[in-house]
Amino acid sequence: MSKKPRQMRIVAGLLLAVWLTQAPPLHAHSQDASLKVMSYNIFRGGTQRGQPLSQTAKVIQHAKADVVGVQETRSPRGDNAEQLAELLGWNHSVGNKVTILTHYEIVEQLRSGIKVKLPTGKEAYVFNLHLPSNPYQPYQLLGIQPKWHKHKNTPFITTEAEAIAAASAARGKEITTLLQEIRSLPDQQAPVFVVGDFNEPSHLDWTENAAKAGRHPLSVAYPTSRKMASAGFADAWRAVHADEMTRPGFTWSPLTAADDPKDHHDRIDFVYFKGEGVDVTEAKIVGENEAHADIVVLPYPSDHRSVVATFVFRSP
Repeated sequence: MSKKPRQMRIVAGLLLAVWLTQAPPLHAHSQDASLKVMSYNIFRGGTQRGQPLSQTAKVIQHAKADVVGVQETRSPRGDNAEQLAELLGWNHSVGNKVTILTHYEIVEQLRSGIKVKLPTGKEAYVFNLHLPSNPYQPYQLLGIQPKWHKHKNTPFITTEAEAIAAASAARGKEITTLLQEIRSLPDQQAPVFVVGDFNEPSHLDWTENAAKAGRHPLSVAYPTSRKMASAGFADAWRAVHADEMTRPGFTWSPLTAADDPKDHHDRIDFVYFKGEGVDVTEAKIVGENEAHADIVVLPYPSDHRSVVATFVFRSP
């Protein structure tokens, strides 16, 4: 064996050693330093589309979520929240119409959420909402009378002012109550996440650009998303995907075609966040195909696509 190859191996080894001492740790944003937060309306207990509940658990597993706000855990046969938690082997907290699931320790139960302890020792608050769906302003503005009984006979409207007034009447009280609870938290610098099926679009989506392009009938400064922004919360999806035209992030609905005259596709499921040292690094949609989702699970068991966001925590 010649000396040259041996010398080259020695030099390569020294360079690798230097790189390893200077490079950032391979797992700098590992599970210990990050948190994946998910919002998922599972559609009437997760079994309404004929799939076993294990398929709903599979969606959560494929999203690699750490904590999930689940809406519509009740099926026609009963509430599936506890069974879903057992399938995942996770802790859970059952609230009013909603459930929060996590594999982390729940250290405190709150009226509308929980406090969890992360592996780093940091604690975070997670709240979950399922706001009223009726009246639904996109349907009112578009003159849509869907087949669901609770949406029948709602008045049609034509202006932004009417949409804002109707949305405030439908959901204003609940969002105000939640924000009051958050303002009363003892640690106002702690990470706070609010997830849910808001049943209302965002002012960040119903923009002038979207209206001019014909995606939505007009621009609307929807009040719930504006209240969240005024309270210091950022919308994880829009924080990562700022352009509403190229990345709409529609979560409603995988059950209808984009040109269905009896429906209107939109983004009504959200992950909001605030807190000192919290950054969002990734946001993905989980759904039925690559055209509409970043993570695909087949068969997809819900009438809502879910959204999952990854957060990292900066040291003070």
